[in-house]
Amino acid sequence: MAFCRPKKNKRRTVKALDRRTRRTVAWVAGRRDVATSRRLYDKVKHLTGRTSYTDDWGAFAAVLPRDRHRVGKAHTTRIGRDNGNTRHHLGRMTRKTKVVSEKDARVYGPIKLWCALTTPDIFRQHQNTFITIFT
Repeated sequence: MAFCRPKKNKRRTVKALDRRTRRTVAWVAGRRDVATSRRLYDKVKHLTGRTSYTDDWGAFAAVLPRDRHRVGKAHTTRIGRDNGNTRHHLGRMTRKTKVVSEKDARVYGPIKLWCALTTPDIFRQHQNTFITIFT
């Protein structure tokens, strides 16, 4: 019987998703706090004129501009689906696993690879390289 102890130093991946293209625009790994949401906002603040849709997490309300921030579950279904797909395809992102690392760099790397390979142009480029090696 396997036993997973509760983790003391939990890391979370917080992502920003483009609702139109359904692509991950930016992500950060860290604790569930204001500093983590600020690091994510710093990565996307150059995208002016965009509205942010989030759940009712206080850290987002502390960081995001009020006039471009909407709170509610109605607009967060796509990011929830994206998180589910990430957990499905990357074993280390499942909820109870031995594979998850507490180091941000070890969480950041697989997500970067996942985002690159789910972008059709980048995947096609790697697919063509792979095919030329084995033909």
